[in-house]
Amino acid sequence: MTPSTDPAVPLAPRTGTLVERYLFSPLRTPQSALDVLRWWERRRPFYNLLVGSAGLLTILVAQIQRLVAPAFEGPPLAFILAYAIAANLFYSLGAPLHLLLRRTLKESAGPVAQVMFRYGLAFSIGLTLLPIPLFIVSTIVRLIVGH
Repeated sequence: MTPSTDPAVPLAPRTGTLVERYLFSPLRTPQSALDVLRWWERRRPFYNLLVGSAGLLTILVAQIQRLVAPAFEGPPLAFILAYAIAANLFYSLGAPLHLLLRRTLKESAGPVAQVMFRYGLAFSIGLTLLPIPLFIVSTIVRLIVGH
């Protein structure tokens, strides 16, 4: 199938940004199980780009905090890698959950994929950035207390 005839590809203007195409495109619900899987897998690089960028920002802030408060060690590399793998494993649950919701809710399912993708992406970015305010509060407390 060509992208223009593939029902898993959203009908969005080619001139739009990635955000417009993947988050706010005109709704086109994939029909078959294979179309659902394709729909989710076409969005994985975009998801990885945004969540990975949030992760790099979090690591950068952790490194800056190490300069400000040398006692701070930051997250170990193994944790960072495990987090990245877990994020992709949870993303992989999107297609099966989408199919399950469509089977359960039938016509009421509507644009469940788009909603799941947007909320899952927002949650993943938020969770990835969560350590930043914790690092900042921790540093302020350490500077005030003197430890």
